[in-house]
Amino acid sequence: MKRIIIPYNPELVEIARKRRNKSSKTEIKLWYFLKDKRMKGYEFHRQKPLLNYIADFFCHELLLVIELEGNSHFPNKDISQEKDFENIGLTVLRFSREAIFKETNKVLEIIENTILEIENKNNPKKKK
Repeated sequence: MKRIIIPYNPELVEIARKRRNKSSKTEIKLWYFLKDKRMKGYEFHRQKPLLNYIADFFCHELLLVIELEGNSHFPNKDISQEKDFENIGLTVLRFSREAIFKETNKVLEIIENTILEIENKNNPKKKK
């Protein structure tokens, strides 16, 4: 599959770098399960500039964005961001802080099931 190039605002690169260095406890907890290809062998990035936004977590191979709801997010911005991401073919998962801490296994199961759905969509002949 040809790797698509997703445009981004270069002004967000430094902001994303600073955010990676000041991660919330929620981001740190989920990152533990996503880093180092721990999630089904896929590489995820933290605080990734995409379009005019910074995604909390992103896997280019799956075109999967994972967003965490928190104090820095605004509901109307989240809806607009999600639509913009979906319009360029990205899948977006959104989780609350509470879910990350109180329902971690359920969150990980949702992420794994979404990955399986994407894999099956990308390789319909391949059995999982």
